Amino acid sequence: TSPMSLHQGDCIHLASDSNLYQVIAVDPPHDRCWVRRWPLVRGGSPVFEVSLQQVHNRPPSLALNGQPSL
Repeated sequence: TSPMSLHQGDCIHLASDSNLYQVIAVDPPHDRCWVRRWPLVRGGSPVFEVSLQQVHNRPPSLALNGQPSL
């Protein structure tokens, strides 16, 4: 996934695991993005920062404001 195709609300996987994450913000000039585990857990999911190189892929069916399409 290139930084230019990554947008707020996208659902992605990280190279380090197979969990699904929602993109909260993207900062291409600094090679960073902020994500949280998806789906959200009761009480919310903590947001954390990762390098854009850690973004493994973005499933095409999961790109509508972080909502999985059924």
